[in-house]
Amino acid sequence: MSDLHVIIPAGGAGTRLWPLSRRRRPKFLLDLAGTGRTLLQGTVDRLASVASSVTIVTGQAHRDGVLAQLPEFASSQERTLLIEPSGRDSMAAIGLAAYVVRERFGDDAIVGSFAADHLIARPDLLRAAVATAIGAARDGYVVTIGLTPTEASTAYGYIAPGPALSGEDEAGAAGRARRVAEFVEKPDADTAARYVSQGYLWNAGMFIMSAGVLASHLARLMPDLHARLETIARSWGTPQFEATLEENWPHLTKIAIDHAIAEPVAADGGVAVVPADAALGWTDLGDFEALTGIAAAAGSLGEAIRVDSEGAAVYGSVSEDGPLVALVGVPDVAVALTSDAILVTRLERAQAVKSVVDTLAEDGRSDLL
Repeated sequence: MSDLHVIIPAGGAGTRLWPLSRRRRPKFLLDLAGTGRTLLQGTVDRLASVASSVTIVTGQAHRDGVLAQLPEFASSQERTLLIEPSGRDSMAAIGLAAYVVRERFGDDAIVGSFAADHLIARPDLLRAAVATAIGAARDGYVVTIGLTPTEASTAYGYIAPGPALSGEDEAGAAGRARRVAEFVEKPDADTAARYVSQGYLWNAGMFIMSAGVLASHLARLMPDLHARLETIARSWGTPQFEATLEENWPHLTKIAIDHAIAEPVAADGGVAVVPADAALGWTDLGDFEALTGIAAAAGSLGEAIRVDSEGAAVYGSVSEDGPLVALVGVPDVAVALTSDAILVTRLERAQAVKSVVDTLAEDGRSDLL
């Protein structure tokens, strides 16, 4: 897979993990799994051995944090750090990196986008799925990795897989590339259960395609975005790059890659999915319920006196000699402590933590964001 050029969009603040995750200290810069490596470092680690190059795209506020953890991205030809002047959603971020790769390595270069803040227990299974995806990408498909659901979750979008690609053995197509019939948004509980029973896959937002195929789709679907990304990329390696980026960036359409490319191209039959085994052990650590599941499996739910509260989780501390945490009759909660905030949430309401961040923003408490 030496022609794989990995793109890692590193944005967002992980608002459902507040107060651990903040705007200046987003979750991809944290070691939330207790591995000794942050989520961003882990993403680079699991793909570095199969990548010809790795490009991280992040905001100016996170530049120093990224380089502190991955100093090789400051000076290596194979490790590139691109700084977004402002947040323009995933299509702009991924497009910027992909068009720079295209400028450097040509239309046939295979680009693969992988989020900076996901956790994968079996990287070898991911690499196997990516190898299959590269084969389909060489045939002109936009390819995504679909994850076999472990439950009927309402937290993820789903992918409806269609028939195996032409030339694939239908009888032995498990784990092989299949045409995508449909992308669907996060469902309610009953719909999620139906999707799982019908063999739908979780959409983890991983996309693999040739740089030229991406450019051709954008030229057709979003010609202004395509033209501006080409203008920026053509200035790569020149003294004008930063100025060209600053001039064109505010005019890029703010849209997710799912809506810009995946959904319309799937409607035309141009998107394939590679099903990945549930043993992959994927999670996006999207809230405290997901984080607590990982912590419980690792036997690291945090220090506390627990009375009828087995399984309750405690994260962080006010200080090294911080207060004792005692939990009585609350087996279904997560407690997060930092020097300036304390959060207590029932695990079943973990997705609602984002509303705390929304309230703080409305109240002008930027010091807590």
